[in-house]
Amino acid sequence: MSAGLRARARRLLVCCAVAFPGFAFVAAAQPVPAPPAGDAARLTHDYVVEFYPLWFTYNQRHARNTNVMVGPDKVTPIYQTVVAINVDTLYASSFLDLSSEPAVLTVPKTDVTYSVLGLDPYGDVFKTGIDTEARGIYLLTGPGYQGNPPDKVKAIQIPYANTILIFRADKHTSSGQDVERAAEQFREGLKLQTLSQWKQNPKGGAAKILREIFFAKPFKTIADATIAKNPIQFLQQLQTAVAAPQTPPMSARQKTLSDGFNALFKARKSDLPFALGAKTAHADILNDYLKHTGATQWIHFLNIGVWGANESLDRSAITEFIQYGNDIKAAAYYQSFNDGSGNPLDGTDPKGYVLQIPKDKIPQAKRFWSFTLYTPQSIELAKNEAAKYAVASYTNNLKTNPDGSITIAIARTRPAGVPEPNWLPAPKGPFNVMLRVYGPEGSVADDTYVPPAIVKR
Repeated sequence: MSAGLRARARRLLVCCAVAFPGFAFVAAAQPVPAPPAGDAARLTHDYVVEFYPLWFTYNQRHARNTNVMVGPDKVTPIYQTVVAINVDTLYASSFLDLSSEPAVLTVPKTDVTYSVLGLDPYGDVFKTGIDTEARGIYLLTGPGYQGNPPDKVKAIQIPYANTILIFRADKHTSSGQDVERAAEQFREGLKLQTLSQWKQNPKGGAAKILREIFFAKPFKTIADATIAKNPIQFLQQLQTAVAAPQTPPMSARQKTLSDGFNALFKARKSDLPFALGAKTAHADILNDYLKHTGATQWIHFLNIGVWGANESLDRSAITEFIQYGNDIKAAAYYQSFNDGSGNPLDGTDPKGYVLQIPKDKIPQAKRFWSFTLYTPQSIELAKNEAAKYAVASYTNNLKTNPDGSITIAIARTRPAGVPEPNWLPAPKGPFNVMLRVYGPEGSVADDTYVPPAIVKR
């Protein structure tokens, strides 16, 4: 092993120790030494960056059944399966496997607003063809299927045999009316089963609403810790995911990368360059997300779900922080780890922070906007004694100032004079804030919107 490679490994380990003390995320991009092109570390780096999302979808798929709609009965800090879970909607999702036969999806009629997100194992968004305005029965077919749909069943061809389907039903109307009970009835009315099962019992396949504890496995922190402590094990796990039948057909570039890495990894005489490559890739994935920070310290991506051929790094960064995100047409996401002065958000000081939203900076949305607090490392709901996790456009009795602006207090305890609806409870320690806008309109839709900075009191 060359002295230069050993030096790069030492610098990277120091960088990771600074950036991830105790695996707690610190929102400050660190310089990462890039391995030279052509060596094992560089090839490993590129392999991880390209295929990183597959580690998540492969392991998440094997944690639940396929071709079954599943959702948590509630969402609290116990939930850990997918990063950045929201409390604005009720979820029902499924890993589709159409390799053997089609599946039949039954969508009940409802007045509740909901959306359907179709994703491939990388997180690329595809149009599902499901009508969100009416009841429907759909035959979901994989590539190459030649059969005819049953009577009164609409056939939809899904681009890959293995994909993800996610329903999100709004718990409130755009005017703030609580419709959670109706949303729950809609979710429970969803049905998904294979075609052969449907033929035996068209009323079967009801969505399974499971206790939240079944969604407590923290895949993100497992990935982070495995790369940090045992990168060779992570690479072996990633190889398994890449080689799985659920992986979409590879492009020529992807196949060359995968074959090259597999051959070099199998013949390795030292683990060090491969460990270096994996850790460098992970650091680059984190830094890529952070470098999208704007002038007011909010991170924002336009290409979620619709990445270009050379945007694998962005795709992996989104997997780490907003896995299963909608594309910009359906929702916009903004995340801040820092206050307006660039200092990490931290609830240790009981005075907390203020988010002052001028009238012309209130996000325009067909459905809703919401601010949610998350933990630094797992990007899951930040625990607080009030068990309140969001302030949103639908928040009951949210107070607007005389000039039309909205003031949101972010603090461990509600500051004197702040109405309860305008208080977003913070944990005693580091946190981050996500603004999500479902049904973007106006400046959010045309990407001229910039959220105001979070200011320390």
